[in-house]
Amino acid sequence: MESPGRKWAVFAVCALLALVPNIDLTALNQAVPHLSADLEPSATQILWIADAYGFALAGLLITMGGIGDRIGHKRLLLTGTAVFAGASALTAYAPSAELLIAARALLGVAGATLMPSGLALIRRVFTEPKERTTAIGMFAGIGGLAVGLGPVLSGALLDHFWWGSVFMINVPLMAVAFVAGAIILPEAHGRVSGRLDLLSVPLSILGVLGLVYAIKEAAAHGVDEARVPVAALAGVLALAAFLVRQGRVADPLIDVRLFRLPAFTGSIVTNMFAMFTLVAQSLIFSLFFQLALGWSPLKAGLAGLPGALGAMVGGAAVAAPLIGALGRARTVALGMAVATGAFSLYLMVGLGTSYPVMVPAMLLGGLGMGIAMTVTSDTVLATVPKDRAGSASAISETATELGGALGMAVLGSILTAVYRDSLDVPAGVPAPAGAAARDSLAAALQAAARLPARLGAELADAARVAFVDGMHAALLGSAAFAALVAVFALVTLRAVPKVIPDDTGEAPVPVVLEK
Repeated sequence: MESPGRKWAVFAVCALLALVPNIDLTALNQAVPHLSADLEPSATQILWIADAYGFALAGLLITMGGIGDRIGHKRLLLTGTAVFAGASALTAYAPSAELLIAARALLGVAGATLMPSGLALIRRVFTEPKERTTAIGMFAGIGGLAVGLGPVLSGALLDHFWWGSVFMINVPLMAVAFVAGAIILPEAHGRVSGRLDLLSVPLSILGVLGLVYAIKEAAAHGVDEARVPVAALAGVLALAAFLVRQGRVADPLIDVRLFRLPAFTGSIVTNMFAMFTLVAQSLIFSLFFQLALGWSPLKAGLAGLPGALGAMVGGAAVAAPLIGALGRARTVALGMAVATGAFSLYLMVGLGTSYPVMVPAMLLGGLGMGIAMTVTSDTVLATVPKDRAGSASAISETATELGGALGMAVLGSILTAVYRDSLDVPAGVPAPAGAAARDSLAAALQAAARLPARLGAELADAARVAFVDGMHAALLGSAAFAALVAVFALVTLRAVPKVIPDDTGEAPVPVVLEK
């Protein structure tokens, strides 16, 4: 039993290790214009610079969770911390686009070690249910806050330093985390015996990457793109083969018997589709603030913070008491219902809406999502033995990555389709400029800048109005889906199963632990 001070010291180290990669996710978006001027990457290279990190991260989460369960999460976490610091320095000083892509992929490999291991260590030291829920809520809230802080911090750095500074800031932070982790973090040896199955690893990587790539390509080029069905089929077949093999090998990466537990499976699916509703909004409002309203990246980043703060409060302060009062199913459903109401309020946001009017909806949306996703993440860890916490966390994180990519594709496609349908190109705009304007709001503003002042202003105004129409359609879809997730959670999370003690090695047996 760890002392309270030691528990929260462990939490602080794990939280720092969640903070840095999440800041890095959004920092790149701010740095792209600057590094593009320096390295002159092609359009394809820019896409790979943006995607290399996420592809490596998503593809390796399951593998890294299984490795952590075997060699020990402290050892894996410290290794990943050191690699992340080194890869950050390589990224900052990359002399070419090719090396920058390789460095970003290495960052993704390191990042895949951090989240599952951090959650596994929190699961190990926080054994009291309410305390564990609070810790997981704070952990998730800090990750969400980091996503909001990324544009703020990177915007401030880019105002004074070169583009690599947004990555170099990772190095001292990771150095502090490494030293503190070596001293504070518990457990040096894994409790799951056995070697990694050499066929399971590539099957899991191919399966996840195939699906993520197919989703991204469908969003960018449409489902008719030839690569989409090929990648999707390869991903589905690889994942199916992976799951079949996990049920047959002696030392699987994941225990497929866990999926027999309704609370485990329900939590995984709820988390995935809750992220579906959430992630696209981050991009939508970033575009709304910067392109539709013309705000600077720094101002837009600051404007998005209320949602992250609401999520932190919901996860850290509200979720645990609500579980005791309402039970897990009703708590998750309530959180998603609050988020549904908040997303619906966004439908009143327009070009003339003052920012203070938006803040309550942002706070409520973050609060509801923070409550719901904290409880589902906690339930995933509550239903598995401690020695399988790494692989369980990796499953949850992988599902979240898939849900985020799917949400970006579906809701982003809705926004684009409605934007194109609503755009009324003013008379007199040349056909090439009108065609370009129908591609996106950013393209419309670029085309408008090349036209005579009056005509350009008319085109820009029309594009902004059309974008708001598309934004409303996507947010309406997000609200509807959040409502469906609330109902799904109410059905699947009726009871949380208790597991056989960790040292028995037996399969989990579902009995009611908490209602």
